[in-house]
Amino acid sequence: MSELPTPTHEYKQGKRNAFTRFLDGVEWLGNLLPHPVTLFALLAVGIVLVSGLFGWMGVAVEDPRPAGAPNVADDGMIRAVSLMNGDGVRRIFTGLVDNFTSFAPLGVVLVAMLGVGVAEKSGLLSAAVRSMVLGAPPKLVTVAIVFAGIISNTASEVGYVVLIPLGGAIYYALGRHPLAGMAAAFAGVSGGYSANLLIGTIDPLLAGITQEAAQLIDPDYTVLATANWYFMFVSTFLITIIGSLVSIYIVEPKLGPYDASKADPDVLDEGMMQPLTDTERKGLRWSGVALLGVLAFMAMTLVPEWGVLRNAETGDRMDSPFFDGFVVWILIFFITIGYTYGRVTGSMKTDRDVIDAMSEALSALGLYIVLVFFAAQFVAFFGWTNLGAITAVTGANFLVESGMTGPVVFFAFIAICALINLSLGSASAQWAVTAPIFVPMLMLIGYAPEAIQAAYRIGDSTTNIITPMMSYFGLILAWATRYQKDLGVGTLIAMMLPYTLFFITTWSVFFYLWTFAFGLPVGPGSPTYYTP
Repeated sequence: MSELPTPTHEYKQGKRNAFTRFLDGVEWLGNLLPHPVTLFALLAVGIVLVSGLFGWMGVAVEDPRPAGAPNVADDGMIRAVSLMNGDGVRRIFTGLVDNFTSFAPLGVVLVAMLGVGVAEKSGLLSAAVRSMVLGAPPKLVTVAIVFAGIISNTASEVGYVVLIPLGGAIYYALGRHPLAGMAAAFAGVSGGYSANLLIGTIDPLLAGITQEAAQLIDPDYTVLATANWYFMFVSTFLITIIGSLVSIYIVEPKLGPYDASKADPDVLDEGMMQPLTDTERKGLRWSGVALLGVLAFMAMTLVPEWGVLRNAETGDRMDSPFFDGFVVWILIFFITIGYTYGRVTGSMKTDRDVIDAMSEALSALGLYIVLVFFAAQFVAFFGWTNLGAITAVTGANFLVESGMTGPVVFFAFIAICALINLSLGSASAQWAVTAPIFVPMLMLIGYAPEAIQAAYRIGDSTTNIITPMMSYFGLILAWATRYQKDLGVGTLIAMMLPYTLFFITTWSVFFYLWTFAFGLPVGPGSPTYYTP
């Protein structure tokens, strides 16, 4: 096993204050849970048993969606569906394989890792990391990682499959705790999911759902994809600052110095902090040329009116095959620059070298694939039984019954969205169920759909990083165990919990000040108030 690189600065174990002891308690309790694979298997079984009980009890809630909408029952109710009867057992047996193979993150990760494996095996990633971190101020590296994580959301899942493991590699190269680097990247990618300088793929999706909900009150109301752009643009810098401060002053000191003996030997690189050779510099230069070529090719498919990857019907660039299939660009990108670097440096000479690199990359994902099998069953069973939708509607009804009408209602709204997100991880799925409740309700007490949507996005983003229901949580856990073999779910949740607490608090206050104290619009042409 290689030795840990000499730290460029020292992070000593922080003092055991009340907050640190609280995080220790969360970690201890969380680590009492079984192995994540076993946990998801037990949860899947538990959902089956609970569905049987709730189905027998006839648990149901009123569906907030209008009659005649897709998947709305004739009687307008969402009922708990039992999997403990003949139909349920047959559905489990016939759907088990499809649940696994159709689990969205699985294909994305496998395809992306084919390309990343080539870049890693060629030596490109090691050289690129060393060129970035040698001599860089440690605290500035943290800021850059969090900021890059937020910006990566423009390109859909690229942050999850590339930036988070890269954050661990960068910190390890600096002699810092690699889990702290992964935490900083995870916080930016997932905790700051809705913030961005640009309009991302999620914006038109949420705007469409919000518009449909708003038209329950006002049939002519329209919501644009840019509805939250101003607020999310500025939020990018807020989340970058908060995420960096939490990383530097809470998460990293709590983790303390890194013990390399806990890592998988395969992830430790003897040459991670060695100066670049002339050959490596030449390889990076030619990789840069290849990068420009890929970017030019990408632009040709999207920018011109005749771009082949624009929406064939509307010509739109955002709602287009370009972004829907962005994982293919990740594959092309890393294979191109990785192979170019390998050819120049001599680390890759034939197609056999590329194939071997891809094979090694996928072989490292064995634990993740096993975990995904059971996680996919749990997520599918949860959806089949309607328990997620029932939870969402019940939480929303609680807000209605509380009777709050002033701006303070948004604090409760954000908190409820954050809680619902713990069990219904998809942003679009959650909003599709809750928007028909919250949007008309808050419109009727005088608030515009655009402002409501902006508040929802705060609650939805901030708890992504502490819920195993988030699609990529298992992947992050699998990568983290490469640096700490005995890592448990509790350790990962405790490591990310400070981000959630600080994000939801500061972001909610910032939203209140932005919209109500200063009266600023959340986006171009987006009002804060609505007159029924």
